[in-house]
This record gives sequence, structure tokens and C-alpha cells, in this order.
Amino acid sequence: MPAGGWPILAWGHGTLGIADVCAPSWTGFRDRDAAYLNRWLKRGFAVVATDYQGLGGPGPHPYSVWRAEGTSVLDSIRAARAARPGRIDNRAILAGQSQGGGAALGAATLAANYAPDLDILGAVVTGPNSTFPDGPIEVPPRQSMTMFLAFATGGLREDGPGIEDILSPPGLELLDVARRSCTRDIAIKARELKITSPLDLLDISPERLATLRVPTTDMPATTIPFPLLIATGQADETIPPARQHAVAAALCAAGNKVTWHVYQGLGHDGAMHGSLNDAFAFARARLDGQPPTSNCDDIQPPGPPGSRDPDKPFNDD
Repeated sequence: MPAGGWPILAWGHGTLGIADVCAPSWTGFRDRDAAYLNRWLKRGFAVVATDYQGLGGPGPHPYSVWRAEGTSVLDSIRAARAARPGRIDNRAILAGQSQGGGAALGAATLAANYAPDLDILGAVVTGPNSTFPDGPIEVPPRQSMTMFLAFATGGLREDGPGIEDILSPPGLELLDVARRSCTRDIAIKARELKITSPLDLLDISPERLATLRVPTTDMPATTIPFPLLIATGQADETIPPARQHAVAAALCAAGNKVTWHVYQGLGHDGAMHGSLNDAFAFARARLDGQPPTSNCDDIQPPGPPGSRDPDKPFNDD
């Protein structure tokens, strides 16, 4: 153990579902995520991985609500240090993929006020689902196959209809599965129901839906007191590169130190492991106290998405 304890990586996982049974502390990690975290362990980091608020514990999981997920990530660092006093350093790197990318960015945004006791050195974000309405690039509301998970857990206005009132019969069947099971079973049921579009889940028009949605991923573009590494797969069809470019552009416009890398030929899942060497170099530079770097002056809109990533419906992680 290094003097002062192990530096810590606080990990935010991607979409697993909204039911308690989906919590990683119950199910264990997916092979992809376990391999990712093991590589950080081999680099000399302790790892803490939150389930997020409401997964595996009381109450609903507010899926994609960035404030709830961000505080969950920050609280996990405190919990790890309390559980292993003297063994976990206060120096931390935030990291997350997709939903977890939004959680990591949420933690980064909240850290100065919510967790000034933590020495957060940087954040590594892959495939983020975040949106910045006050950023320089406007993106339309995302119509993902997992959007109904948010509608079931805080993504609809309280003064509007409930989720059961806006879903189609197939959507209601899928909601029943989602309340009991996780993304794999949701995907199987979606194929069984021949759902091919998010609109198949709705019993209302997209225009009506737009008046009812709560923008759970909308974040303020504020100054973050540590640098950010954002990794994007050029072939990402789950969260297209153009949306991730909007994230980087908003954070750059707010005056942050952002490094945005786009990885050719990699999709939503592939960018996570494909960016690891850059992530390790970023983390090592932060631990060594090197000045933060940025490529904000050089980032450009991404080109065509290239070959399709083998993402499956509801694989929004």
C-alpha cells in the first residue's frame, strides 16, 4: 500500500435497469465492466462502485437523474474511506460509462459544493448521456429505447398523467418486465413484442410526450475545478458522437479543461476499453501533479459514424 493509502477510482455503471435485482452488488459485474475495473486495480487503484440511489435499497431508482446519480458517486468515495480507514487515499478519479458517464459528470459538477472534503483529481467519462441546454450546440431530446425507464422513475412531470396512461399495450407489458427484471430480460421481451422503435412504446404522440417529459439529463455548464477526459466511439449508435460532441463543446465553453478523444471504428461498448490507455495516462498525470491539459481549441464535429456497433436494443450502457 502506498503511503497515505490507495488512490481511488469511483465508478458509475451504465444502464442495468430500475429494479432492485439489477443492482451490481446483487448481481455482480458484467464481464465487460469487471475487466475494466480489474485493469484499474492492476494500476494501483482501489475501486468503489455505487449501485446508485434506489438500486438494491429503499425507494425507486431515479434513472438518468444526474443529481441523484452524481451524489451517489461522491457518497461512495466517503463510504469506501470510512470502511477502510487509513487504507484509502483522499485522492480520487471519477469514471463512468453512458448512464454512468452522466453520473460521473454529475459528480464532477456537484463536487465543489457537495463534497469539498474530497480531493477529486479528474473525471474519465465514456459515452455520456448528459445534455447541456445552455451549451453552444443544441441537441433534440433523445428518443432511446430505454427512455421509459426514466418515465417510470421521475422522468414525467408530477402534474401530468402517470406512465401507465401514456404507454401502449406493448409498452405496459415491457414496463411490467422492467419493474421485475433487468435490461437483458427487457430486451428479450422487446424482441418478443416486435418493438422496433421507442414510439412503439407510446400511446400518445411525440408532441404530447415533449410537454410531459422532465429533462433528467439536462445539466448546467459550470466550471469544474479539475480536468475531464471524454471518450467517444466514432461508431457509437447508442449515444451518437454528435451528442457527445455537444457535451464536450458545452464543457469547453464553460471554461473547463477538457480532452475529448474520438476512437475510430469503436462503438458504445468498445470505446470504454479502447480509451483505457489514454485514461491511465490521464490519471497518472493527475496523481503526479502535472498541469492539466485540454484540446478544447481543436475539437471538431465528428464525421460519419462509420460501421455499426453491435449494440442491442436496451443496451444503453
